[in-house]
Amino acid sequence: MIARFLTSVAALGLTAGLAAADYKLTILHTNDIHSRIESINKYDSTCGAEDEAEGKCFGGVARIKTKVDEMRAALEGQNVLLLDAGDPFQGSLFYTTYKGAAEAEFMEAIGYDVMAVGNHEFDDGPAGLEKFVDTVSFPVISGNLDLSSEPLLKGKVGNHVVLEVGGEKIGIISALATDTVETSSPGPNVVFQDEIDSLAADVEALQAEGVNKIIALTHVGLAKDLEIAEQVPGLDVVVGGHSHTLLSNTSDRAAGPYPTMVGDVPVVQAYAYSKYLGELTVTFDDAGNVTAAEGDPILLDASVTPDAEIAARVAEMGAPIEEMKTRVVAETADTVDGSRDVCRAGECSMGNLVADAMLARVKDQGVSIAIQNGGGLRASIDAGEVTMGEVLTVLPFQNTLSTFEVSGQTMIDALENGVGQIEEGAGRFPQVAGMKFAFDPAKEPGARVSDVMVMEGDAWVAIDPAKTYGVVSNNYVRNGGDGYKMFAGDDKNAYDFGPDLADVVAEYLAEAGPYSAYTDGRISQK
Repeated sequence: MIARFLTSVAALGLTAGLAAADYKLTILHTNDIHSRIESINKYDSTCGAEDEAEGKCFGGVARIKTKVDEMRAALEGQNVLLLDAGDPFQGSLFYTTYKGAAEAEFMEAIGYDVMAVGNHEFDDGPAGLEKFVDTVSFPVISGNLDLSSEPLLKGKVGNHVVLEVGGEKIGIISALATDTVETSSPGPNVVFQDEIDSLAADVEALQAEGVNKIIALTHVGLAKDLEIAEQVPGLDVVVGGHSHTLLSNTSDRAAGPYPTMVGDVPVVQAYAYSKYLGELTVTFDDAGNVTAAEGDPILLDASVTPDAEIAARVAEMGAPIEEMKTRVVAETADTVDGSRDVCRAGECSMGNLVADAMLARVKDQGVSIAIQNGGGLRASIDAGEVTMGEVLTVLPFQNTLSTFEVSGQTMIDALENGVGQIEEGAGRFPQVAGMKFAFDPAKEPGARVSDVMVMEGDAWVAIDPAKTYGVVSNNYVRNGGDGYKMFAGDDKNAYDFGPDLADVVAEYLAEAGPYSAYTDGRISQK
């Protein structure tokens, strides 16, 4: 699908013949910051003071503040917006400790104009999002959410917003991925509408008000953004998030050009974790049509000096949790890879570590299989001393161990669910222990898994669909998260209140001595 829609700005000839009435708008944007309040290292986890001193760190809110202020000064007198495409929540000890208050304070200080709701804004239910919205002064929007039955959010999250910038009305609409009911905790009162239908209706409503410059600020992922750009008439720009995609004209790791054009509609996204600030300059003719779109994400590396006032406040807020963050709990012989692109597509060493740790903790309870969603692994751990802060960055969700019983067929169904959205990089990809399997991504979802084996004694044997197996996972997956609905319910002899998963992994690492990361072929691709 991507190849069919991708064209370059040059091929469209959009930069030619600018008229006197042309209007230029620069959109600065972030997405999926995931509570990276402090700077990050090359593994997207918290960067230490030594690495910071050596110029090896990226991002953090203090660098965002510096770069945004610099860009606004450089573009003084011009038309500028600062947008966030969702998921500032969840991913570090700052979120674990302050539950969105830190994100609200720093986004307010940076001066965002509009933010889209991301799925992780519901990780602490509607109440968590309500507190955030009540704290910030900028609009927080999501057009495909019916909140009329959710008293905590009714009237607080806008459907869309119209801003006047340089004498022109700019309409900003939004949509949140409908599978948020599986990936977070919006609760029963938040009703999701189809993303494309909702956005199309909002465009029509804005056009009826005379607004002819319309930006979709979405949290649905690149693949859906490309569909939106193609299928929503009257839409001018898509600024997205959710898939953590780097679109760039300069990075060899980019998934596509920046912007990626779908007809005349530029689509942009700027990776994640505060590493980049997206910069897109769009030119409109006097009828509101896009005639040019250009830019690139700005890498927030050591050349960007962190804003001193913000950095001091970050240090102040970090002080109460610094002791926990810096407590050394283990040692690794090499890097444990928890990168998103690996752990959501196949066996990864972080998945093996976490699944092995879970299984080891409850093996004496008759449990023989462990399963962990790849999306629950949020960072890598580099070689050397491992702090509790690093472990909590990998596993920030405060999940507990859940033990339960299911049939072999249910386990097969679970694996099919896990590999069913591999093309989208979905977080449901299954990391396992006490089990091995193969999958073929070329086959239809629901018929991809084969050669499922379980360990019995010291031997691998084919899974028995009729047999009952003891399983351990995290409480989120056990209760149906990431599409694992086959695990939910009161008929599984389940106990969902085991120890914190991060503590289990930290203790497993400590017992192992210097831990050697590994993969062993337990998950293979045909």
